[in-house]
Amino acid sequence: MTIAAIHQPQYLPYLGFFHKLAQADLFIAMDDVEFLRRGLQHRNKVKTSQGDQWLTVPVLHQQHQRIINVKINPDTAWNRKHWGTLITNYSPAPYFDRYATDLQYLLQQDWHNLCALNMALIKWVMKQLEIRTPIMRLSELPTQGHKSERLISACQAAGADTYLSGPGGRDYMDLALFEAASIEVLWQEFAPPRYPQLFPEAGFIANLSILDVLFCCGPDTRQFLAAPAMRSRPVAVAH
Repeated sequence: MTIAAIHQPQYLPYLGFFHKLAQADLFIAMDDVEFLRRGLQHRNKVKTSQGDQWLTVPVLHQQHQRIINVKINPDTAWNRKHWGTLITNYSPAPYFDRYATDLQYLLQQDWHNLCALNMALIKWVMKQLEIRTPIMRLSELPTQGHKSERLISACQAAGADTYLSGPGGRDYMDLALFEAASIEVLWQEFAPPRYPQLFPEAGFIANLSILDVLFCCGPDTRQFLAAPAMRSRPVAVAH
């Protein structure tokens, strides 16, 4: 069994993103699909004393543009603002200093392409969490079709016989097509863990950027990736 996880490259994604990658044998970065403005491809949330706050990378976006082609707006000092927000809100965190130097260096590079930024940050987090799952890019695979057909095509092109889907896949995947292609479907079952966060007076906030967990838990973040938390379900056959 070779398990593929396929996901759009997001900006500093949440813990569940990396939980999925840790359970897969390969990760296909879905960089060749349409960019969704105000989605998680160019923003994510961190915690402040007032609650959650968006960190947004400003982009120069055209309608129907693919993620791989989206450019970052060079007229804003977004990376300096993001780093300032992280220092203001996370410098008291027990593991902030452990990651600060590398993260600051990454963020403050002269980024032009959103996908390149996202992939660099994803790879950095994977290194910190010791996730060694190989990475492929959808744009570099010979795929065809749309939606379920393209997911199946990507699995086949990458040599995977099993697709690991998030629970949201049930809303749009055509499971009969997967069965016809002999691609088994596994469903990720990720329950956001509770851990000691800063600003307890603001209450616990789940599914923030992975940085919240890293700064608060450090290497212990790996414990949240350990349980497979997924199981195979019979593929429904259309009648």
